[in-house]
Amino acid sequence: MSRRFFVEQPISGERAVLAGSEAHHLAHVMRAVAGDEITLFDGSGREFQARIERVGRSEIETSILEMKSIDRELPVRVTLAVALPKGDRQAWLVEKAVELGVARLIPVQTARGVAQPVDKALERLRRGVIEAAKQCGRNRLLEIAPPQTWTELTTSTPTNVWRGFAHPGGEPLLGSIATAGTSGSQVEEYIFGIGPEGGFTDEEVAAAQAAGWRSVDLGSRILRVETAAILLAACIMLRSDV
Repeated sequence: MSRRFFVEQPISGERAVLAGSEAHHLAHVMRAVAGDEITLFDGSGREFQARIERVGRSEIETSILEMKSIDRELPVRVTLAVALPKGDRQAWLVEKAVELGVARLIPVQTARGVAQPVDKALERLRRGVIEAAKQCGRNRLLEIAPPQTWTELTTSTPTNVWRGFAHPGGEPLLGSIATAGTSGSQVEEYIFGIGPEGGFTDEEVAAAQAAGWRSVDLGSRILRVETAAILLAACIMLRSDV
């Protein structure tokens, strides 16, 4: 069971307070008592060794024993722009994206999309980000960005990042990634677009290509949305972090 807990407010000074679901879990599930030591993180890239001083009904007060700046992020920034799948598959996608080091997930609205990125669903995904970060040891949180339409995304993304989208008949995935940055500049961010189960429409493909996005082929088998997203993220992780 994880001994890492997320503190919503930036930690400064010698004290930190756990509240909400984190405090409830620590007090009522893990049965913490004063004197127990735990690890805290606040999303800033730091983690803190802390000692519980008081267990209250809704808050847990801790004293900070040690602060460490521990970087477990990828050396490049990875953004997944995804037409979200249905139901629990969204949560699975987010969990694995956190584990693989993805920095940002943008819910994308497309012509054939089946799941609308409503506020309630996005809030659940943000809570899932915290749980996954606690488990895998990341000290920065994957960002769940505001939803965008595919047109908004493809026309507004800066051109100084690597931009690609999954589509049959495009460039082979590994070859496309391998040639990124070979013109003399180092790639600092990859943005991958993953369409819905029915794929991007011809108009969406044409618009992305006209905006300078690269069409990338993921192989001969038809992948689910979350599988395609994790494949893309894993390829970048293996190229840059292992």
